Amino acid sequence: MKRAAALLLSLGAVAGLSWGAWSYGYGQALSQIAGRAQSDLALASDRLVTELRRYQMAAVLMADHPALAALHDGGPRQAADRLLLETVDKTGALMAAYLGTDGRVLASAPEGAPPEIADSAYFRRALHGALGSAYGRDLGFGQRAYVYAAPSFSETGAVQGVLVVAVDIDLLEEGWGGSSPAVFFRDEDGRVFLTNRSELLGWTRTAAGMAPPEGPERTIRVDRVDGTEVWQQRLSPYVPQEALHLAGEIPVIAMTGDVLLDAAPARRVASLQAAAVAALCLFFGALLSWATARRRALAEANAVLEGRVRARTRDLTEANVALQREVAERTAAEGALKKAQAELVQAGKLSALGQMSAGISHELNQPLTAIRQFAENGQAFLDRGRNEKAGENLARIAALAARAARIIKNLRAFARNESEPMGRVDLCAVIDTAVELTEARLRADGVTLDWQRPDGPVFALGGEVRLGQVFVNLINNAADAMAGQTAKRIAIALETGPLLTVTVQDTGPGIADPEKVFEPFYSTKEVGSGMGLGLSISYGLVQSFGGNIRGVNTGDGALFTVELEHWRAEEAA
Repeated sequence: MKRAAALLLSLGAVAGLSWGAWSYGYGQALSQIAGRAQSDLALASDRLVTELRRYQMAAVLMADHPALAALHDGGPRQAADRLLLETVDKTGALMAAYLGTDGRVLASAPEGAPPEIADSAYFRRALHGALGSAYGRDLGFGQRAYVYAAPSFSETGAVQGVLVVAVDIDLLEEGWGGSSPAVFFRDEDGRVFLTNRSELLGWTRTAAGMAPPEGPERTIRVDRVDGTEVWQQRLSPYVPQEALHLAGEIPVIAMTGDVLLDAAPARRVASLQAAAVAALCLFFGALLSWATARRRALAEANAVLEGRVRARTRDLTEANVALQREVAERTAAEGALKKAQAELVQAGKLSALGQMSAGISHELNQPLTAIRQFAENGQAFLDRGRNEKAGENLARIAALAARAARIIKNLRAFARNESEPMGRVDLCAVIDTAVELTEARLRADGVTLDWQRPDGPVFALGGEVRLGQVFVNLINNAADAMAGQTAKRIAIALETGPLLTVTVQDTGPGIADPEKVFEPFYSTKEVGSGMGLGLSISYGLVQSFGGNIRGVNTGDGALFTVELEHWRAEEAA
């Protein structure tokens, strides 16, 4: 009975451990799928908004075209019709029509603009001088359409007409069909207006599931796992039955985007992990049972065969040799561990460099895009003979190029593997570089940075690149600590005295354990967010310059103070 009870208890423990491993593995796998779903939904939403914005810009730019304005002075309609027809052909729009303030169609392409336009809300909004828009199936075009209405202003500033451009949603959707994953966009009533799965078009999201245009409602079972939503459904053969669901509002086009990613791989990975844990537990359980039985047999044999003392002594001697061998192996393992820790410190440095490079790449994209736009505008001005305007665009291009060069220069300087001895370093310039390298990340996180820069340079004894890494680490750690806070502010100040003192203060929750904050691998971040080496590396770098770094709590957040020696000419000599 005792053996049976012990066996059942062991099997229950194995089952519990396997279930725990499965739950943890499933949650982790779903988190990775959720990250991919977030990216896919963002890409699909940006693609839709970008394509619609082309038509929006066409409507705004064409509304004040001279050929349309001439209609109010008795100009020929044929020229306006040709202009609108050319616009429709080039943009792929469903229709373009120019209406007077009384709702009368003055020009259109193709002929026969829907009479519903004059009574629509988007037309009335355009009459008030604002850009109007609407979408749906019942706008008078006989199919799905997204409509923009742009006002045309007279020389006195009054609205004299409205240009309406209708987007052919069927044509826009052709390039989406069958792409992976399943994405659909719903209107304010929860009805699917646009999707890359044509069989879901027109379905409506309900409290219990989704309802097709015709037929019974399809029930969806929603499971919530670690903050993610998993659907169990049978909406379509081309939609995974077990799918991770993610939704996001798109206010600029008044729609809600949904994405469904196959969650079955997460379940398979979790099952494999649980099976591995169960196999290991059973193996070690069997090994322990065998060892226990053998020990029992040896104890019985020892009681019966007391005369074999010398053999037993020999066994103990062999065991002692094995123990000594194990001690030697553990000593070697300890040395390997110390070497691995040193390598992790170096890996932490490279990780910080990788994070900054990702932020700077985003900052470079803005001036490069602006340079391209100003270059195209400058070419247009040259073609029109407007050399003065073209010169202004070239000056803007030069300024943007200088900005991009400065960003690249800072990144190359930070990436350099500094091996030179300590020397004169402009501390203000080092902090300026650190602020610029972290600017993109702080702006994305909504963090305000107050850098109280003194007038003129302040020279310290140290290494430029290594000091830059110290302040980048301090700024990034401050931003990480304020994640989830309402007020996010970082203040940097530089004071001169017997020592140069730089303070970095945030409005976060403070330091959990100030005495351990500079120890290697100490971190209060979530698992996977960092190795806990940033402050430890910063401490070592400041110490190598003959300085000191410390962190305290102020009641309103954390305050880190870096003290450095002044640079003196006699020290350099």
